[in-house]
Amino acid sequence: MVFFVAGCAAQQKPSAKVVRSRTIQQGSHPVTEHNNDKAGYATVKASLRRAIEDGGWKPGMKLPSERQLVEQFGCARMTVRRALDELRSEGLVERRHGSGSYVANLQPISNLLKVRDIHEEIDGRGHRHSSELLGVSRIRAGREMATAMQLATGTQVFSCRIVHYENGVPIQFEERLVNPELIPDFMDLDLHGKTPSSYLFERAPLTEAEQVVEAVNADSTLAELLRVMEGSALLLVSRRTLSQGKVASIARLYHPGATFKLVGRFST
Repeated sequence: MVFFVAGCAAQQKPSAKVVRSRTIQQGSHPVTEHNNDKAGYATVKASLRRAIEDGGWKPGMKLPSERQLVEQFGCARMTVRRALDELRSEGLVERRHGSGSYVANLQPISNLLKVRDIHEEIDGRGHRHSSELLGVSRIRAGREMATAMQLATGTQVFSCRIVHYENGVPIQFEERLVNPELIPDFMDLDLHGKTPSSYLFERAPLTEAEQVVEAVNADSTLAELLRVMEGSALLLVSRRTLSQGKVASIARLYHPGATFKLVGRFST
């Protein structure tokens, strides 16, 4: 199971249009100003943002004055002021009375994406949840599986396969591995009446999670289970959850791409 996706940037073809630019030094940190025309506030904002986000301008560093920025970008004072105001509202810049603007002491963004039980999600929409348990068993973890679950190779883990329905329509096919150290009686649980997630939340409270979302195509088995055409786009959520430093569960959750969307909320 894959937990991390490495992204790569597409190579852009060089433009035939030549735009002259010059670099303006503020201490040891450059800001690039294009002089083909007067810069608008979006250009000023983007240039200052790059200097901050790329690490050139460190937290606590004083920014050039409004007058200096006006001269550097060849724009009106109100243009600079608007760019700075927006950066302040986004938490990247702070104004100190009588002293000027400074790079804010940035806090890491916390991910408030909540891991929810599919039953809870469907109930929250006012719809009816039902499920079909396709199988539950014990399997021996091979090297890759054991590494992902932080167990010794050959350790027996629990496996289950379930289709979840919303108002009778399949919305998720769940393949899940469960750590027997945390839920040793998993095979005896009523997986017809409750979801594996609900038991995990009760018995192995979530303290950490890793999640990868990717698009895949439905093979014949997935197409039949989710009632879609073979080759249809599916949204696959691969999730590993930990409880007090131990891997509790690894799940692969397949959803019909045309009817499912993943929503999260982020905050500084």
